[in-house]
Amino acid sequence: MKGFFIIIVLLPFLALSNTKVCIHDSIHKKGKLFLSSALTLSASSSSLILLQNVWYKDYPQTKFHFFDDGKNWMQMDKMGHGFSSYYLAKSVAAGFSKTGIDKKGYWVGAGTSFLYLGTLELMDGKSSAWGFSWYDITANATGTSIFLLEKLVFKKQYLIPKFSFTPSAYAAYRPTVLGSNFAQQVLKDYNGQTYWFSVPMGVLTPKFNKINWLCLSFGYSVDQKLIGDQDQYLQFNAERQYYLSMDVDLSRFNVKNPTLKKVLSAMNCIKIPFSALQLQSSKLTFRPIYF
Repeated sequence: MKGFFIIIVLLPFLALSNTKVCIHDSIHKKGKLFLSSALTLSASSSSLILLQNVWYKDYPQTKFHFFDDGKNWMQMDKMGHGFSSYYLAKSVAAGFSKTGIDKKGYWVGAGTSFLYLGTLELMDGKSSAWGFSWYDITANATGTSIFLLEKLVFKKQYLIPKFSFTPSAYAAYRPTVLGSNFAQQVLKDYNGQTYWFSVPMGVLTPKFNKINWLCLSFGYSVDQKLIGDQDQYLQFNAERQYYLSMDVDLSRFNVKNPTLKKVLSAMNCIKIPFSALQLQSSKLTFRPIYF
């Protein structure tokens, strides 16, 4: 459920990344960095206040405590943490790049993402409903590390984190946990979610340079998972699912219209529906169309 609020608080950063920051050329780069930092600090502070007053207020505060959730939800929630931290880092860094700061912006984006989501984890540690999770911190660090590696080490994007969702039949059995409507289920029902890593074919072999928008995609999901720390519920037995599919890198299309280019860039975190091979319980199944 908290994923709903995490996505909400990402919106200020997404807005920041698409805002042109007009700074006079005579201002030193340190001044530009200070202004961009102020904008980022303002957005993050506002969203944290929103979380404190909307999400945590209904749950009693306790002494700081830890929560071992490493096995919960078959790590699907950790996939969500990594996904969120990656795109938060990317969005903040994009905002800094508009000021002419690139390399420093990458570090600031990654640092902002890690510290911001780490602050949420500290808030969890004081809440009776949750607790501080080192597994969440590790997932957050993984997402920001992938972003830094592609920007500073590899200088190209080998992995594109993506997300897809198809409503499952299991939310009806636990609507308070898995969601009672489509919007809630997108964020809460892990049975309908799939997290992907799409690999552009052009980075694998030069033979695909002319169709470098085509990707090979690896997905992970769960089935019949209705309780976080239990694999059995009623007649259901939770299982992991692995997928192999194709995908499209929308950012590689040569689009001249700046508005359309921004739209395609924003949509590039969504997996394009394709045929897929599904591996579940050692059984391989062909899915004509999977999303």
